[in-house]
Amino acid sequence: MKNKISNQFLINYLIVLLLSVLATLLVYILLSFANDMISKTLVKNRYPAELIMKDNYADIDAEIIVQHGGGVQVINENYEVVYSKGLDKLGTKKFSVSEFTDFLVRSKEKGFKYHYDILYNTHEKFWLIVTFPTSMRLDISFVYNKEAVSEDIKNVSGVFISVFIFYLLLLGLFAFIFSKITSLHITKPLKMLSEGTKALREGDYTTRVNMNLKNEFADLQNTFNEMAEKIETEIKLREQSETERKKVIMDISHDLKNPLASVVGYTELCLKKPELINKEQLNYLKIIFKNSKRAGSLLNDLFEFSKLESSEFSMKLYKTDICEYLRQACGDLLPMLEQANLEYNFDIPEKTVYVMLNDSQMNRVLFNLAENSIRYNPIGTNISVSLYVEQTNVIIQFSDDGIGIPSHHAKNIFEPFVRIDDSRNSETGGTGLGLSIAYKIIKLHGGTIEVITDVNEGCTYIITLPKI
Repeated sequence: MKNKISNQFLINYLIVLLLSVLATLLVYILLSFANDMISKTLVKNRYPAELIMKDNYADIDAEIIVQHGGGVQVINENYEVVYSKGLDKLGTKKFSVSEFTDFLVRSKEKGFKYHYDILYNTHEKFWLIVTFPTSMRLDISFVYNKEAVSEDIKNVSGVFISVFIFYLLLLGLFAFIFSKITSLHITKPLKMLSEGTKALREGDYTTRVNMNLKNEFADLQNTFNEMAEKIETEIKLREQSETERKKVIMDISHDLKNPLASVVGYTELCLKKPELINKEQLNYLKIIFKNSKRAGSLLNDLFEFSKLESSEFSMKLYKTDICEYLRQACGDLLPMLEQANLEYNFDIPEKTVYVMLNDSQMNRVLFNLAENSIRYNPIGTNISVSLYVEQTNVIIQFSDDGIGIPSHHAKNIFEPFVRIDDSRNSETGGTGLGLSIAYKIIKLHGGTIEVITDVNEGCTYIITLPKI
């Protein structure tokens, strides 16, 4: 059985209730103690009527009372005020019997703003009244007399117990209501988040949670929505990748169809016509070799592309001096550039700059860029390779001043099998995977690659790698 949050809140508040009752009892004890302590320091208790009582009221010294803000009055047996000094709150100079009786009763009532200490002189038959303003009254007392009538004790005890039980029930009701209200502010957002996660689990990646809150749940809501958005984006990318994968398979089928058909056709022709002259056979075999080589190159690039795209593939990187590496790599490119009758120049600084690099894979990137420039540009095109060092990165620029690419095609140039010629002309012999492979290799290095180009303005490939 699940331990619901609302039940846990109720238990917690019931515990708080019991602690509140204990705190109430403790407060009662403390207030009683405080009442005793305060009563000893009050002026009204330090200067009672007994302190200044004289048989002859004319001899009474009221000065000390008056100095402390009080007053002294004397009422004779005829209920006349015959002596008055200082504060006088009697309101009359003569009482009737009933009025004086009423005054005596009211003077002892709780909540009265003045304290009256009344003392009767039995010898001279007058009342001495000492009056002080009540600064603060705290009347807390519990009295029990075992000599009282048992029925009264029973009735009073019953009332006290009933009131106490009602007090506990009222506290319990308030605790229950408050726990429900408090738990609702917790369980409602959790329920919404739970429903959102269930929707994600069931494949609804468009689900979002909106709780209209500005507390910690708002942070949780934002995190959930960001997670859902990221999952949705990844799902869309996966679906897009799957679509592109299918397109790649179709393109491979198209690209392999013609060269393999040529291989089969011309080979069969050679076998069926042994009377063909050697020169013709040589031409046919050259065609077979050319198309077989192109098919093999395509298959190799496809294998390399698939390997780089695999989630299981990991590339080992080593701390490498990029300047020294690039000088050696450019040297390795010289034979193919010279054979293609291309011009070249290299600008690599004489310094030591380290990056994390996989030499063989980076060689593949530079080879693919050089091969691309050779394949699509005329004789005499100039190739330049430059290295620039920034604060946190190194920049490698691989440029040519050839025919360039239309700028609106440049953003898709690193996608597999993207060609400017939609007819997929194979005269150039390219596989359409070289730049895609270069892009993935650079990405696995933690870097970026982009191209700046337009028609007749050449191509500049900018590779950015993090410096260490």
